[in-house]
Amino acid sequence: MTFKTLDTVVLARDLDAHGLQEGDLGTVVEIYKPDGLEVEFVTASGKSQALVTLNVSDVRQVQDNDLVAVRSVA
Repeated sequence: MTFKTLDTVVLARDLDAHGLQEGDLGTVVEIYKPDGLEVEFVTASGKSQALVTLNVSDVRQVQDNDLVAVRSVA
C-alpha cells in the first residue's frame, strides 16, 4: 500500500498509550522508507491528540463505506 503526505488514514489497531482506538482518523505528515509513517491524530476542534510513528500495516486507506463518528478522549 502506498501512502502520500497529507493522506487521511484509518488506524487499524488500538494504541492505548496514546488514547487512540481502531478506526480513528489520522493524517500522514511524514513518510519513512521503507514502511514507516508519522501520523498525526487530532480532536474534532483541531487539538493534536497524538503524533505517532507507525508501520504501514498499522493503518489503512479510507474507504467509501467508512462512516465518520465522534467520541470523547480521556
